[in-house]
Amino acid sequence: MNAFLLQYLPIVIFLGIATIIGVAFLAAAAVLAPKAADPEKLSAYECGFNAFDDARMKFDVRFYLVSILFIIFDLEVAFLFPWAVTLMKLPHEAAVFAFWSMMTFLGILTVGFIYEWKKGALEWE
Repeated sequence: MNAFLLQYLPIVIFLGIATIIGVAFLAAAAVLAPKAADPEKLSAYECGFNAFDDARMKFDVRFYLVSILFIIFDLEVAFLFPWAVTLMKLPHEAAVFAFWSMMTFLGILTVGFIYEWKKGALEWE
């Protein structure tokens, strides 16, 4: 065999074994799993209690608003840490540009946060 193809032999063996194990587990589950579930297993279950209301009830839009705000500001922090680590490794000109780019980004987020606060989007009654 070609030496180039021999380099990929461990990968092919690994994929073959993984496929065989995956198919074996699926076949074992299909053969050994119980076929008929009891009524208690089929019942609705919610946080340790039986469901006592319809799951399709309407939620207040503020729940969605707060969750979207959390995602926005959580992503801001997720971008802020790698940016801060990378900033020190950049040359001076690139670091200055990166710094002011992040300050512009944070400024836009701050203006949006102040707008939401003034509109009362974060107020609860």
